[in-house]
Amino acid sequence: MGIKGLTKLLADNAPKGMKEQKFETYFGRKIAIDASMSIYQFLIVVGRSGTEMLTNEAGEVTSHLQGMFNRTIRLLEAGIKPVYVFDGKPPDLKKQELAKRYSKRADATEDLADAIEVGNKEDIEKFSKRTVKVTKQHNDDCKRLLRLMGVPVIEQAPSEAEAQCAALCKLGKVYAVASEDMDSLTFGSPRFLRHLMDPSSRKIPVMEFEVAKILEELNLTMDQFIDLCILSGCDYCDNIRGIGGLTALKLIRQHGAIEGILENINKERYQIPDDWPYKEARQLFKEPLVCTDEEQLDIKWTTPDEEGLLTFLVNENGFNSERVTKAVEKIKAAKNKSSQGRMESFFKPVTNPSVSIKRKETSEKPTKQAIMKKSKSGGSKRK
Repeated sequence: MGIKGLTKLLADNAPKGMKEQKFETYFGRKIAIDASMSIYQFLIVVGRSGTEMLTNEAGEVTSHLQGMFNRTIRLLEAGIKPVYVFDGKPPDLKKQELAKRYSKRADATEDLADAIEVGNKEDIEKFSKRTVKVTKQHNDDCKRLLRLMGVPVIEQAPSEAEAQCAALCKLGKVYAVASEDMDSLTFGSPRFLRHLMDPSSRKIPVMEFEVAKILEELNLTMDQFIDLCILSGCDYCDNIRGIGGLTALKLIRQHGAIEGILENINKERYQIPDDWPYKEARQLFKEPLVCTDEEQLDIKWTTPDEEGLLTFLVNENGFNSERVTKAVEKIKAAKNKSSQGRMESFFKPVTNPSVSIKRKETSEKPTKQAIMKKSKSGGSKRK
């Protein structure tokens, strides 16, 4: 779910903190990507024929591999250096949200069966998407694919992938975090990108958020922004019914923190959830379980394993051999291009001292040519 309604709230109240960018803007940039969110998108959008998922000969779904392969190549061709981060064990506070999602999938499965029985294609498409779940096998497949492509992978974050991505950005390991859920901002990522991994269209611009500008425009501290997100609705606890993003913003500005709001809120109008764990949620956003060890976060891009990719994609998953071979060449060319770009960025233009001296002398004393030109034009005549 992420943070409910946060994108619109920021668009209305902190527009200078977000901007549209072209995909190619991020040439040479290292970007941490929430892998599970991307896989989920690919399972929903990529490789569908009517309402059927793309599968191999064994009937196993390969939509996630098709999406991850194509989108990662597109990133590399744009000179972008992706780092994929996979989820670890979710925090206990998220169990309630996960239970809700499980229940919704179960309901969608029943609705899908009914839709199939009556042959309602629109409902079949709608409910089939709601039954999608990223499994351990999907994650393992993508980890293997990315390693074979030579793309760095953090195989298992200590907990939430988005929190680990934000930590990488804070540590200066990457330029920004790419995901679709807005939690990355709440975890304090300095820069956050939406739609970088969107598989549905090449025309959708990347939306970049800068947390420092957002806080400045909202006139909030980071702690207050976290409280705003909790009040708006997050994955870790229920929010106060009747309080949306705009009301939450007004209350935070008025009372400073959730504690101040609870002391002054009209409890007859707004019902506070029993045993509301907002403090625990706040702590998870402020100090999430992440890895900061330099050795474990040694991020490197390597040469793609062509033979391994052919074995995995063609032999095991039915991909076209010629297309995979061409794709490998694209990866190699893209990595060479990206490496050259990085090397050039180390060299700054060197000012020629003699040019500077000549310019200084010119400003202090007219050249002979200038005097002659002025004389001919009559500008130096005396009366």
